[in-house]
Amino acid sequence: MTQKQRIVVGLSGGVDSAVSAWLLKQAGHEVVGIFMKNWEDDDDSEFCSSRQDFLDAAAVADVIGIEIEHVNFAAEYKDRVFAEFLREYQAGRTPNPDVLCNAEIKFKAFLDHAMRLGAERIATGHYARARLNATTGLHELLKGVDPSKDQSYFLHRLSQAQLAKTLFPVGEIHKIEVRRIAEEIGLPNATKKDSTGICFIGERPFREFLNRYIAHQPGAIVDEQGRKIGKHVGLSFYTLGQRQGLGIGGVKEKGAPRGSGEHQPWFVASKDLKRNTLQVVQGHDHPALLSPTLEAGQASWIAGHAPASGAYAAKTRYRQSDSACTLVAADEAARFALSFSESQWAVTPGQSAVLYDGEVCLGGGIIEHAAPLAVVGKP
Repeated sequence: MTQKQRIVVGLSGGVDSAVSAWLLKQAGHEVVGIFMKNWEDDDDSEFCSSRQDFLDAAAVADVIGIEIEHVNFAAEYKDRVFAEFLREYQAGRTPNPDVLCNAEIKFKAFLDHAMRLGAERIATGHYARARLNATTGLHELLKGVDPSKDQSYFLHRLSQAQLAKTLFPVGEIHKIEVRRIAEEIGLPNATKKDSTGICFIGERPFREFLNRYIAHQPGAIVDEQGRKIGKHVGLSFYTLGQRQGLGIGGVKEKGAPRGSGEHQPWFVASKDLKRNTLQVVQGHDHPALLSPTLEAGQASWIAGHAPASGAYAAKTRYRQSDSACTLVAADEAARFALSFSESQWAVTPGQSAVLYDGEVCLGGGIIEHAAPLAVVGKP
């Protein structure tokens, strides 16, 4: 892109968006920064960093020499992202609010606002790439060149119209280079730690946060024979594959068969909402934690239509390598199924299954069901 444009950059206060803005300014574009405030319920809390993040973003804008605007999207975020987040948890699923935030806020509310400001493009600090395929005429979403930082998984719901208006400047370089640039040009946040976790929860304990919004419904924790071995505080507070916080470490039932697996750690294998029981198994590689297939709904395909059935790769959670799979039963009703070459660990309803063809992210959907190799906890 050689033509000089007016580009609005989402400045989060972090180093990635800061360097993105600087790179665009260096390329000669007219750059404007926007800081998005998406959460304000406890803005004075030690766990909410939005005030400091804005100060960091403003300091960055000053160094780079661009204007910055503070925009409040808290109402939209609460309606479009947080409300859905709570509904999913109350239904026993584990949603990914970052995926929804990108689709509803950063590339919808923010994009609309930027267009009203006369922007021709928007830019963010995501580690991903966008390109126009000259053969098909379609915009494609690609993985970032730094495999350890690639964020295409969180962006899989973007549309052709959104990608056509979006730039990802740091998607073309590695994180170590981003840090080097930031230090070289004297950005005040050059060594700022990357944010982790869900934006509105911050660094606070997850269960403590969820306690405010979801009622407790304690029930039994059962093993694979259906025997009660503990008590859970409410199914919404647990996710599949969870090991910590079960309160049953070292538990050994009377009459339990002796063997090498006797003292292996416990993992959440499934939830039975009707009986309000949490099923757990021992051992990381227990068959109840492994699924060769999954079904997903609410599919969103970047090309605007489902890809052809066949061999691809997929991720069922962000921090995992691509897994070889076969796409089957993709249809226009926003549903699809995947069959994996190797069973996937702790495939979790509510999370996203994202499909790849090499480095190209094709889209994905919300996992609704995964058939484990073993079913546990039935009386």
